[in-house]
This record gives sequence, structure tokens and C-alpha cells, in this order.
Amino acid sequence: QVQLVESGGGLVQAGGSLRLSCAASGRTFSSYAMGWFRQAPGKERGFVAGISGRGGTTYYADFVKGRFTISRDNAKNTVYLQMNSLQPEDTAVYYCTADPSMSTLRAVGSLDSWGKGTLVTVSS
Repeated sequence: QVQLVESGGGLVQAGGSLRLSCAASGRTFSSYAMGWFRQAPGKERGFVAGISGRGGTTYYADFVKGRFTISRDNAKNTVYLQMNSLQPEDTAVYYCTADPSMSTLRAVGSLDSWGKGTLVTVSS
């Protein structure tokens, strides 16, 4: 299990940008695929982006391609989500997750490693 703490959420106008951070505990950070999910009001939590342990492979949900960028700094045990061109429909709680398997992460996130989430609100 990895302990995860998100930060960087807030209120932004449509067209603006935010960068989310997720700090992870543990000495095996680079062995975990990391990802971001989001849950909008009244909707199920869904996959946003994922990155492999060494950062060489990334995956994105179709609705964020070209606008969001996931990255990681293994020296700092941190994963980031740079969000540009934000729209009101991006309003959600964003969760960080970690799993040894990228396939599992993309499908369901993690069985036991989730942050508490950070709220992103985009006003029109």
C-alpha cells in the first residue's frame, strides 16, 4: 500500500490552468504505475491519466488528450497532472492512485492506494 496526498486543486475560470500534485510515501515509488481519476457530482469515478513507473509511458482518457499532461519525479516521490484549457465539465474531485500494474490502474485504479482527493472547480 502507498500513502498518497493530493494538492493543487481550486477554483479557476474556463480556459485556465491548474497543476495537481500527488506526494507518495514509501521507498518503492518507481515500481508503481501512477494515475489520476476524477469524480464529478452525480457521476462515477473514472480514469483520467496514467504513467508508468519510470515515466516512459503515459495514457490518457480521450476527453483530456491534448489538454492534460501527466508526469512524475521519482526523486521526489511525486506525480503531477498539468491541466490546461479547463472547461466547466472538468469540475470534479481528482484522485491520485498507485498500482504495480498499469493495466489494473487504467481499469479500476488501485485496490488499496488512493488519495483523499482534491476538488477542481471550473467556472464558466
